[in-house]
Amino acid sequence: MYRVGIIGPAGSVERIARLAETFAQEIEFISFIYAEPRETGRIIREHDREVDSWLCSGHIPYSFALAELGSAERIEYIWITESAFYKSLLDLTYSQGRPVRRISIDMPENEGLVENALRQIEQSGLELHSQTYELDADTEELLHFHLKLWQDGRTEGAVTCFPSVAAELKARGVRALSVSPSSLEIIQSLRLFSEKVRTSYFKDTQIGVEIIELEHFDRIAGKLNTSYQLQYLELKLKEELIQLCERLDGSFMEKGSGKYVIFSTRGAIERELKLLSDTVNYLAAKTDTKVAVGIGYGETVFSAETNAQRALLQSKEKADKRIVIIREDGVIVESAGQEDKLAYSFRSMDREITDRLQNSGVSVKTFNKVTALVRRMGWESFTAKELAVQLQMTERNARRIMTELSEAGLADSSGEEAPGARGRPTKLYRFK
Repeated sequence: MYRVGIIGPAGSVERIARLAETFAQEIEFISFIYAEPRETGRIIREHDREVDSWLCSGHIPYSFALAELGSAERIEYIWITESAFYKSLLDLTYSQGRPVRRISIDMPENEGLVENALRQIEQSGLELHSQTYELDADTEELLHFHLKLWQDGRTEGAVTCFPSVAAELKARGVRALSVSPSSLEIIQSLRLFSEKVRTSYFKDTQIGVEIIELEHFDRIAGKLNTSYQLQYLELKLKEELIQLCERLDGSFMEKGSGKYVIFSTRGAIERELKLLSDTVNYLAAKTDTKVAVGIGYGETVFSAETNAQRALLQSKEKADKRIVIIREDGVIVESAGQEDKLAYSFRSMDREITDRLQNSGVSVKTFNKVTALVRRMGWESFTAKELAVQLQMTERNARRIMTELSEAGLADSSGEEAPGARGRPTKLYRFK
């Protein structure tokens, strides 16, 4: 069963855990309570191996969790909307039996929650004294802010994001409430979180295979003076790959001649794409050669390995040997883990497009790849040269593809780009 740690102050955690019982059949929730939000990092360090994901009671502990883990992949938090502010105003009003006009409130920097709420209340007549704070807020400072305004008679109540501040203010006679989400907001957040968990679980149970191959390994071996030098080199390469395999909780296999295979899960591989990229860069630098990487996902080892082999072939075709992934649904991801990654499919469910492509010399895969690139680049129109540069092909080949797509009625020659000092005008293309 998937295990989720709920982290936050006692009242919030207990409330979330109670409402989370609805999802108990598929998720086990474990409570972790802090006295101050800055304890979030310590709790995660001590208990991260006990859970699969973390659910924070609000944005404040979430920010600390994000700083600790460095990625939002395994963290989510309960969203607070304007209705939480309205709820606090109503609670203050009911506690005093009359409308409360003068209020002190603290809020995270750049959150904009109160401003958005007030814009939706016409003629509210509220006199707000607000104090913003950064992530590592000083609760004593916030307590002093609210208390001083109350003692000076400038406010009738206080609203704070910190339960500990609200409790101390109440102990000193101040009418105070902490902002908290409604039950509906918590349930909605839990519902969205459970969907994220299901997706993550699916990825973690899907098989993933990485095939890593050093180009021209026989030449590398030939440059070394003795067989011992080759063995030392291979040991260093395998040491790096085994460390990667350990992070993936996978199984390592050496195929020989500079080819290595790692069996793991899709979720683990996607979480460690940055480490894979760093490892590949190390291998390339150590051997002074290019390294191709193909990753395949599938429901079985056979389908995942087949996709990985196809991805490896595609990676080897690239001049810079980028990481290529082929998923079980036929989607191809080039330059995986990079900002310029390109995702497209070698399949098409559009009968009209497939019919038109059959009468051209362009495959469905090439068509999808070109259209995906155009979307990623945000091109309204483009030249064959621009397409060739991005797809690492000759300008002549790019021009042929666009000419055949134009003849098939899938693209247009939308005009011409003026030449430089000499030469003919360059055709501009666009997709219909």
